[in-house]
Amino acid sequence: MSSAWISLAALVVAVVVGIALRLNIGLLAFALAYLVGMGVGGMSVGGVTAGFPVSLFLVLVGITLLFAQAQVNGTLGAVASRSVRLARGNKGMVPIIFFGLTVAVATLGGGNIAAAALVAPVAMTAASRLGISAFLMVLMVGNGANAGAYSPIAPTGIVANELMAQAGLGGVEWETYWNTFIAQTFVAFTGYFALGGLGLLREGRGREHVTSAPPEALEPIQPKQWLTLAVIGGLLLSLILFDIDVVVGAFVATAFLLVARVADEEAALAAVPWSTILLICGVSTLVAVLAETGGVAMIVDGLVAISTPVSVTGMVAFVSGLISAYSSTVGVVLPTFLPTVPGLAERLGADPLAIASSINVGGHLVDVSPLSTIGALCVAAAAPDEDRRALFNKVLAWGLSMSVVGAFVCWVFFGLL
Repeated sequence: MSSAWISLAALVVAVVVGIALRLNIGLLAFALAYLVGMGVGGMSVGGVTAGFPVSLFLVLVGITLLFAQAQVNGTLGAVASRSVRLARGNKGMVPIIFFGLTVAVATLGGGNIAAAALVAPVAMTAASRLGISAFLMVLMVGNGANAGAYSPIAPTGIVANELMAQAGLGGVEWETYWNTFIAQTFVAFTGYFALGGLGLLREGRGREHVTSAPPEALEPIQPKQWLTLAVIGGLLLSLILFDIDVVVGAFVATAFLLVARVADEEAALAAVPWSTILLICGVSTLVAVLAETGGVAMIVDGLVAISTPVSVTGMVAFVSGLISAYSSTVGVVLPTFLPTVPGLAERLGADPLAIASSINVGGHLVDVSPLSTIGALCVAAAAPDEDRRALFNKVLAWGLSMSVVGAFVCWVFFGLL
């Protein structure tokens, strides 16, 4: 068996064993990267270690610690609890507002998982109180979180842009964001209007006045929370207007808030998703070994064999969605498939950005499933009187169907059009 096959098998083993035994796939990937790289790939310890994504690790730590402070000191919760008042009496607007809020939180750097974790409890409580379908609220919150996931300062966007830059697609950060935003928004609103949203909009006011907010929402925003919002806004503006390096901006903003003591340092450090960061970095290191041994080229060969220049966008979206349904999009799907983009584009004569966007969209559309973190957060936040098993089954059916829907959407948006 060639080293390419062995390295590809190692990636499969890491994913399957990690899922089956509920272990961190990244930690398994680190071990397999050294065993395969040094054992059959002829690489040195330093050669394998060089595959560790240092800059990606630094950005993830800086950004997630920044938003961990915003979460710990209640800043993001205060924003979420006030948002329902924007509906101005029409309960059909409430899910739309929560969609916009999760997009905003994710786009401003919180990322999709943090956005869902912060918004879902408030949104699901509002859905129960106002007589709004919990299923519709899950769709809007989950897809809203993913619609903003590819912001250049959000964890998923950071991972994707780093991998795309390594694949020769640097400088397209905002194109990547808007491509995924449009596709996610199209699917979310199509589902919302088709499955009951139009009826809610016509119905108007619900059992309880929409502008009535929970008691905690009436508390004034504290100075430390205003400062946190100002720093996050300043970071985003500095990245857009002054092209500040995201590593520099993230750590300067994080250090400033630490010195200002806007949040408990230990609580903020504990809130950083270290397991996710290890997952991303571990799989990225193993994929670097995969590329060195020819495993990535084998994946390209397989996809080329079943694709055409027009169908490749739908095909990679479908494959990405299937794998993402049972693993991590940002930790497994993106590090595995984005490195294949140059080879696919060259051999099929297709647009590399279209292929990359299809991987990004296809991998994340299924994440509303309760088998994924975002869907699970939304279902778990459902009101006590909600039939969670029925809700689970509905959301699961929606999420799994998105592998097919995502393939069609990407084929149309990024292939035909």
